[in-house]
Amino acid sequence: MTQSLSEIFIHIVFSTKNRDPLLSKDIKYELYSYIAQILKTLNSPSVIIGGVENHIHILCRLSKNFTISKIVKDIKRNSSKWMKTKGILDFYWQNGYSVFSVSSSNLNKTINYILNQEQDHEKQYNFAN
Repeated sequence: MTQSLSEIFIHIVFSTKNRDPLLSKDIKYELYSYIAQILKTLNSPSVIIGGVENHIHILCRLSKNFTISKIVKDIKRNSSKWMKTKGILDFYWQNGYSVFSVSSSNLNKTINYILNQEQDHEKQYNFAN
Protein backbone atom coordinates (compact mmCIF):
# COMPACT_ATOMS: atom_id res chain seq x y z
CA MET A 1 0.00 0.00 0.00
CA THR A 2 1.52 3.33 -1.05
CA GLN A 3 -0.55 5.56 1.20
CA SER A 4 -1.30 5.75 4.90
CA LEU A 5 -4.93 5.88 5.99
CA SER A 6 -6.17 6.48 9.48
CA GLU A 7 -9.61 6.99 11.01
CA ILE A 8 -9.28 7.08 14.77
CA PHE A 9 -11.74 9.12 16.77
CA ILE A 10 -10.86 10.41 20.23
CA HIS A 11 -12.88 12.01 23.01
CA ILE A 12 -10.82 14.55 24.98
CA VAL A 13 -11.95 16.00 28.31
CA PHE A 14 -10.26 18.62 30.44
CA SER A 15 -11.26 21.23 33.00
CA THR A 16 -10.57 24.81 33.81
CA LYS A 17 -7.99 25.29 36.56
CA ASN A 18 -9.54 24.51 39.94
CA ARG A 19 -12.72 23.75 37.97
CA ASP A 20 -13.49 27.48 38.04
CA PRO A 21 -16.78 28.22 36.20
CA LEU A 22 -15.25 30.48 33.53
CA LEU A 23 -16.87 29.06 30.39
CA SER A 24 -19.99 31.21 30.30
CA LYS A 25 -22.63 30.88 27.61
CA ASP A 26 -21.46 34.26 26.31
CA ILE A 27 -18.00 32.94 25.40
CA LYS A 28 -18.06 29.17 25.13
CA TYR A 29 -19.52 28.78 21.63
CA GLU A 30 -16.97 31.23 20.27
CA LEU A 31 -14.30 29.25 22.17
CA TYR A 32 -15.54 25.99 20.62
CA SER A 33 -15.25 27.53 17.17
CA TYR A 34 -11.73 28.71 17.95
CA ILE A 35 -10.74 25.24 19.16
CA ALA A 36 -12.23 23.70 16.00
CA GLN A 37 -9.88 25.93 13.98
CA ILE A 38 -6.90 24.79 16.08
CA LEU A 39 -7.86 21.17 15.42
CA LYS A 40 -8.20 21.86 11.71
CA THR A 41 -4.62 23.18 11.57
CA LEU A 42 -3.49 19.98 13.32
CA ASN A 43 -5.24 17.79 10.73
CA SER A 44 -7.57 16.54 13.47
CA PRO A 45 -10.98 17.87 12.46
CA SER A 46 -13.55 18.24 15.21
CA VAL A 47 -16.77 16.28 15.10
CA ILE A 48 -18.34 18.11 18.04
CA ILE A 49 -17.18 20.27 20.94
CA GLY A 50 -19.24 20.92 24.05
CA GLY A 51 -19.21 21.14 27.78
CA VAL A 52 -20.30 23.18 30.76
CA GLU A 53 -18.91 26.15 32.67
CA ASN A 54 -15.90 24.29 34.11
CA HIS A 55 -14.90 21.61 31.59
CA ILE A 56 -14.89 20.81 27.91
CA HIS A 57 -15.47 17.73 25.75
CA ILE A 58 -13.94 17.41 22.29
CA LEU A 59 -14.66 14.65 19.81
CA CYS A 60 -12.27 14.73 16.87
CA ARG A 61 -10.54 12.55 14.34
CA LEU A 62 -6.94 11.94 15.36
CA SER A 63 -4.31 13.05 12.88
CA LYS A 64 -1.76 10.47 11.79
CA ASN A 65 0.85 13.23 11.96
CA PHE A 66 0.48 14.52 15.53
CA THR A 67 0.41 12.86 18.94
CA ILE A 68 -2.50 13.24 21.33
CA SER A 69 -0.30 15.13 23.79
CA LYS A 70 0.73 17.63 21.07
CA ILE A 71 -2.89 18.17 20.07
CA VAL A 72 -4.07 18.74 23.63
CA LYS A 73 -1.07 20.96 24.43
CA ASP A 74 -1.76 23.16 21.39
CA ILE A 75 -5.49 23.38 22.15
CA LYS A 76 -4.87 24.38 25.76
CA ARG A 77 -2.04 26.82 25.09
CA ASN A 78 -3.71 28.63 22.20
CA SER A 79 -7.23 28.69 23.64
CA SER A 80 -5.96 29.93 27.01
CA LYS A 81 -4.18 32.82 25.29
CA TRP A 82 -7.32 33.50 23.25
CA MET A 83 -9.51 33.60 26.39
CA LYS A 84 -7.18 36.21 27.87
CA THR A 85 -7.64 38.37 24.74
CA LYS A 86 -11.37 38.20 25.47
CA GLY A 87 -10.82 39.82 28.87
CA ILE A 88 -10.73 36.68 31.04
CA LEU A 89 -7.24 37.40 32.33
CA ASP A 90 -7.23 34.73 35.04
CA PHE A 91 -8.10 31.91 32.63
CA TYR A 92 -6.09 28.69 32.77
CA TRP A 93 -6.77 25.04 31.98
CA GLN A 94 -5.96 22.29 34.47
CA ASN A 95 -2.68 20.44 33.93
CA GLY A 96 -4.11 17.03 33.04
CA TYR A 97 -6.65 15.65 30.61
CA SER A 98 -8.53 12.47 29.79
CA VAL A 99 -8.71 10.93 26.35
CA PHE A 100 -10.67 7.94 25.12
CA SER A 101 -10.81 6.22 21.77
CA VAL A 102 -14.27 6.06 20.22
CA SER A 103 -15.28 3.32 17.80
CA SER A 104 -17.24 4.20 14.68
CA SER A 105 -20.20 2.31 16.11
CA ASN A 106 -20.21 4.61 19.16
CA LEU A 107 -19.80 7.94 17.37
CA ASN A 108 -23.48 8.91 17.53
CA LYS A 109 -23.71 7.91 21.18
CA THR A 110 -20.67 10.03 22.02
CA ILE A 111 -21.99 12.98 19.99
CA ASN A 112 -25.28 12.83 21.90
CA TYR A 113 -23.43 12.56 25.20
CA ILE A 114 -21.47 15.73 24.43
CA LEU A 115 -24.55 17.54 23.09
CA ASN A 116 -26.44 16.81 26.31
CA GLN A 117 -23.75 17.92 28.77
CA GLU A 118 -25.65 20.99 29.96
CA GLN A 119 -28.90 19.09 30.53
CA ASP A 120 -27.11 16.18 32.24
CA HIS A 121 -25.24 18.47 34.62
CA GLU A 122 -28.36 20.49 35.34
CA LYS A 123 -30.19 17.28 36.36
CA GLN A 124 -27.20 16.04 38.34
CA TYR A 125 -26.99 19.19 40.46
CA ASN A 126 -30.66 20.11 40.70
CA PHE A 127 -31.48 18.90 44.21
CA ALA A 128 -34.90 20.57 44.26
CA ASN A 129 -36.43 17.77 42.15
